[in-house]
Amino acid sequence: MTKSPRAVVQEALRVARDAMEPYSSKFSRRDYTQHQHFALLALKTFLKTDYRGLMEFLKDFSELRQDLGMETVPHYSTLCKALQRLLKKGSLFFSSSRPPCAPKTAA
Repeated sequence: MTKSPRAVVQEALRVARDAMEPYSSKFSRRDYTQHQHFALLALKTFLKTDYRGLMEFLKDFSELRQDLGMETVPHYSTLCKALQRLLKKGSLFFSSSRPPCAPKTAA
């Protein structure tokens, strides 16, 4: 178990490269790969933050962007849509019954 965000990103990229194609379709935009999206989702879980918080974290840490091979930081909605697409394909499994991009409800 690591406490390093960079180690989490590097391992997630390795796993994603072994498990899935870089793009979901031959018509996909080539801004970011599914591997990068998967690594970002792993980092989001590791940091226990939301989509916007993750994007701010990435803006602040150029080493993480370099590890991910990103020159720019995606909009938070890009990652939210990527999660929905990966879940639809059956690539990711979560135990929550709440949709991945739905706002948390106050209890």
